[in-house]
Parts: sequence; C-alpha cells; structure tokens
Amino acid sequence: MLQQLVIPSLAEIDAAAEEFLRRIGDHRLVAFYASMGAGKTTFTTALCRRLGVRSDAVSSPTFAIVNEYRTAAGEPVFHFDFYRITKLEEALDIGLYDYLDSGALCLMEWPENVEELLPEETLKVSISVAPDGARTLSWQQD
Repeated sequence: MLQQLVIPSLAEIDAAAEEFLRRIGDHRLVAFYASMGAGKTTFTTALCRRLGVRSDAVSSPTFAIVNEYRTAAGEPVFHFDFYRITKLEEALDIGLYDYLDSGALCLMEWPENVEELLPEETLKVSISVAPDGARTLSWQQD
C-alpha cells in the first residue's frame, strides 16, 4: 500500500519524523531517494533527533560514507551517504553488509549508487519537493 507523509515546512519536520518512525514500524533499512537539496540529510537529522541522538553528533557522512550515532537508549543508528560511491566495491570495502545485517536502523542517502547491493527488504522512500517548498515522502509498505 502506498504511504505518504507531507511535511509542509521545516517547522513541522520533527512531528513528521516522529510520525514516519511510527509508520515504518520494524523496518531497519531505509533508503531515501531524492534530488540534491530535497532534504535527505535534514530529514535524517530530524529522525535521529526523535530517537534521542545528540543533535550536534549528526552530520552528512559524504566523505566518510557512514556515520554511527547512538540513540538515547544506546542503540546504534547508521547514516550512509553513497553520493561519492562510483564502484560497488567501495561500498563493500566499508563492510556494507555488516552494517545492513546488524539489525540497527540504517538510514541511506543516494542509495541509487549501490542499488544492486541493497537487500530486498529495504524500504525505499522518495522525497519530492512541491513548488511551495513542502516535501512529500512516499513509500510502498505492506
């Protein structure tokens, strides 16, 4: 079933992040598909904030490829940015499957660069930007 969540403005992003986490349930692998500047990192930061990750700890892992954060409960969250990946081997070299198989929440930006490596159960979320600046997150969920 198609799920959608509209974020009218940045002021509503924390409430949207909380609703998103509630709606995705037990999904641990979440891939965000969107154009540059659509808000992938901003939304990931809001998700982490809702999970109790220190807000100063969250940053785009563009150069490191993956950042690890800890929730308020001490659980790991892995934040990937595959923007700079040009060969699948680069993702494998960082131990991608170890992260994906860990059971931890994995939030992925630019997943299209490693599409072939993502497990079938990966929740694929599209972020689109409306002319008024609102963001719509869309995903298929059973």
